[in-house]
Amino acid sequence: MDGKARAKAVKSPPGNPGFPFLIIACGCIIAALTFGPRSAMGFFQLPMLADRDFDRNAFGLALALQNICWGVGQPLFGAIADRYGTWRVLALSGILYAAGLVLMATANTAGILYLSAGMLVGFAVAAGSFGIVLAAFARNVDESQRSLVFGIGTAAGSAGMFVFAPLSQQFIELFGWSDALLWMAALMLLVPLLAIPLTGTSSTGRAVAAVSNQSLAEALREAFAHRSYLLLTAGFFVCGFQLAFITVHFPAYLADIGIDAKYAVIGLALIGLFNVGGSLASGIIGQKMSKPLFLTLIYVARSVAVAAFVLLPPSPATVIAFSIVIGILWLSTVPPTNGLVAVMFGTKYLGMLGGIVFLSHQIGSFMGVWLGAYLRQTMGSYDPVWWIGVILGLIAALLHWPISEQPVERGIVAAAE
Repeated sequence: MDGKARAKAVKSPPGNPGFPFLIIACGCIIAALTFGPRSAMGFFQLPMLADRDFDRNAFGLALALQNICWGVGQPLFGAIADRYGTWRVLALSGILYAAGLVLMATANTAGILYLSAGMLVGFAVAAGSFGIVLAAFARNVDESQRSLVFGIGTAAGSAGMFVFAPLSQQFIELFGWSDALLWMAALMLLVPLLAIPLTGTSSTGRAVAAVSNQSLAEALREAFAHRSYLLLTAGFFVCGFQLAFITVHFPAYLADIGIDAKYAVIGLALIGLFNVGGSLASGIIGQKMSKPLFLTLIYVARSVAVAAFVLLPPSPATVIAFSIVIGILWLSTVPPTNGLVAVMFGTKYLGMLGGIVFLSHQIGSFMGVWLGAYLRQTMGSYDPVWWIGVILGLIAALLHWPISEQPVERGIVAAAE
């Protein structure tokens, strides 16, 4: 196929607008719905432990399992979405999510908790994750808009965190923790309906991979031989460790240091609110600034923020200040990280290759959640995990510094890329 033919092959489908508002809008609502409930799981820890024969280790292990299932599932569901269509995978996400939350609401043994809050919710979040939604966005906009829509989609997930933090707490107060989970399960059934406009596959949309007939196995070999991709994957482990620990253990940590429980709600809501602005800003900055340098600065800033929070005397003011700062930095890594994968390899296998990077993130999440519960149970304090997060943040900064923001070298380069 010559250059003109390839350029013709990657043109937009007839009728596809310059900016596909319906696809973006539905994808953003899905991101908010799928990210919201799992980010509010920390609020269920203490009431659930008081009502069931579980301890912190069991709850922590269930949510650690959730994070690892999310990570393992994402490249799998990403590959399925690349091949068979985004909407099918997103519809499955809504069904699995609702089933997992219903089962969690009735769990009376640790095994059922692991199955529901761990495996079902974990795989549901994987099927409806940022990687699935952002890959669909990338295929339906020009390359010049890609970082921006990544920021918009990530901000939508952040909005879900902002909404579900107070909403879940309100549901718990009004209905009890068990019925609160049932209400959230009902909301998840909206996802299959919202998924209908997101019908594309890897062979449709504006941007097809640079080698249109590249096989999945060839794409994997290419990625795992690429030094910058491996550094990006290793660095994203740290993002997962830091964020999952805070998401799950922040309310319990504040209770340990004598901060009123209402500030846990306020703190997580502020993280979600400022995460919206941080994610949007990240999408814009990533379009104009070196993405590896930007990621380096984000990880350094996180380490500084955590160190200051742990060292300063605990008070409502420090909780609010920390929540604002960490909220700005919360998911600001997602647009440049996904953007780098798209720059390196194009968009044909973006769902799968982005999912593999995210698997590293979720291995980090597993370690952050599990280690937080284990060290709190055995040492009586969360402080060691905070400091591990500080050190890992500095290591992540060093890993991102040498990443090259260039397309992988190939024999044939498509006009669209």
